Amino acid sequence: MFGKLFGRGAERPVADPHALPVPRRQKNGMYTLRALGDARVLALVRAAEAGDWEAVKAALAPFDLGSDHQVLGELADVDGVQDWIGRAVEEDKEHRATALLISGARHIVWGWEARTADRAVNVSQEQWRVFHERLRIAEEQLLEAAELRPDWVAPWRRLLTSGRGMSLGPAVNETRRDAALRRDPLDLDTHVEWVSQLQPRWSGKPGQALAFAQDAASRAPHGHRLGCVIAIAYIEEWVESDRGDYLATSEIQAQLREAADHSILHPAYAWRPGWQQDFNMFAMALSLSGERHTVRRVFRTLDGAFTAWPWKYFEEPEKQFARYHRRAA
Repeated sequence: MFGKLFGRGAERPVADPHALPVPRRQKNGMYTLRALGDARVLALVRAAEAGDWEAVKAALAPFDLGSDHQVLGELADVDGVQDWIGRAVEEDKEHRATALLISGARHIVWGWEARTADRAVNVSQEQWRVFHERLRIAEEQLLEAAELRPDWVAPWRRLLTSGRGMSLGPAVNETRRDAALRRDPLDLDTHVEWVSQLQPRWSGKPGQALAFAQDAASRAPHGHRLGCVIAIAYIEEWVESDRGDYLATSEIQAQLREAADHSILHPAYAWRPGWQQDFNMFAMALSLSGERHTVRRVFRTLDGAFTAWPWKYFEEPEKQFARYHRRAA
């Protein structure tokens, strides 16, 4: 199933029957990954775009939406889901929990679309009203989904985001974090969200997020994607520092190399739909640190596949990806 080696220990799945064909590349050799690079996810997205609940349920069959945050994220990003998912919540009693989870996740994204990514001082009173109204709906739906399916980690992970947006405070959000990690102690998305919440811009203390990430990664088995939390923690440190060269130290380079070798570049790494985002996390962190060797292996494995996260921290994400990709070549 796995293809040739790209450097020491880095291999890519080349015989995946569900992999989407690589689209026409831009002149710089890159392309934006669509639907996690998976034909089944693309079918799911198209069903959601069409508002076809029966087709959505059929397309969800290969996935565990209660734990697959990336697949849920693809649904949450589909504009218009909010217009029809409410009917599924009310009418499909058998799949009510799934509909609630999708609707709750969509309302969080929809809420942030109303708020925009602008600084809080620049957000209008009407934008705040719509933002909080949509997050309140998300909270109610996700809490019900969690009650209906107590084994699911996804509602608790999403509740962390809505809780942050509604400023519910550390006690509430710590309870939600713990609820998620009880269900999956190694859940990467929960750790990444918590790293964001520990940043000073969200009332965290300097160094707190990095310490949390390092402790979490130290408990991850070889090949586990939780190692990506180190890359994200350093990217967040860079964002907070407001200094372009903040990560350019030999110590940070060494830590990022070790984390990549322990996770995405390890032979035990599990290839899954959307694996390119894991590699993009390390591509950005290693690039920002000025590392020259491991970053080349990471970009080579990506083979031009760009994901918006985490490059969206840049004003021109695609241009920065292409720039660092050229440097690593």
